[in-house]
Amino acid sequence: MKKSKKNMLSLIIIGACIFVVFIFPLYWMLVTALKTQLEIFQIPTPLWPRDLTFEAFEKQLSQSSDTLQGFKNSIIIAVGATVISTVLSIPASYGLARFNFKGRKLIILLFLITQMLPSTLVLTALYVMFAKVKLLNNYWAPILADATLGIPFSVIILRTYFISIPKELDEAAKIDGCGHIKAFIKIMLPIAKPGIVVAAVFSFVYAWGDLIYGITFMTNPTMRPITSSIYNYVQQYQTLWNSTMAFGIIAISPVVLIFIFMQKYIVSGLTNGAVKA
Repeated sequence: MKKSKKNMLSLIIIGACIFVVFIFPLYWMLVTALKTQLEIFQIPTPLWPRDLTFEAFEKQLSQSSDTLQGFKNSIIIAVGATVISTVLSIPASYGLARFNFKGRKLIILLFLITQMLPSTLVLTALYVMFAKVKLLNNYWAPILADATLGIPFSVIILRTYFISIPKELDEAAKIDGCGHIKAFIKIMLPIAKPGIVVAAVFSFVYAWGDLIYGITFMTNPTMRPITSSIYNYVQQYQTLWNSTMAFGIIAISPVVLIFIFMQKYIVSGLTNGAVKA
């Protein structure tokens, strides 16, 4: 009994240390954003600001700042890419999970291979394609490009989730007079809700964090996502670390909020779909 308590205590301590290591950069970003420039360069620098100020956040959220425009652009691009990748990956993953046909394993292998390819590998080809159809400086260019990142991951996640759903449910639906489409809509989609949420969340994160597609397909600075604004901001104001950190906190806030409020679905979707493919 004592040994089990010691093991539990050791695990708690190890978990707490890992938590501190991972959370400290976020803490330091927040603390730096709340400090004055004088405090930031003090030696030793304080772990918590003595003169608490929200001036850096006020500058970023003011009407004269480009932060709000970049935030709006990122919302449009990320939501668009998430909707496209999720809508296309759901029927594709269901077909790969439920139906046996020639070339199925090859298709799954191709989806896995695309996960290993860097974005820069297809960047030139996508640029030429979008230029020919006149999609440059248009939100559709980064939306479609980011969707190509989310679809393979979503298909792999959702396929394993659909495999974990017993096939007896399909047979019961057929007995009740449901066809494949009706059974898919009425039975499979509600059951697969946690897996769909996971696919949508990671598709959103991929699109929100994209930089290379945003700056390549958007030559108009007012249409670029917030990630490119951070890149330009650091170059222009290398010493204003409180403003830079405030900018970073605003940029990552949607992702943080999504993981906080969707953690129940994310954990359920990842664990329930963790079956042998």
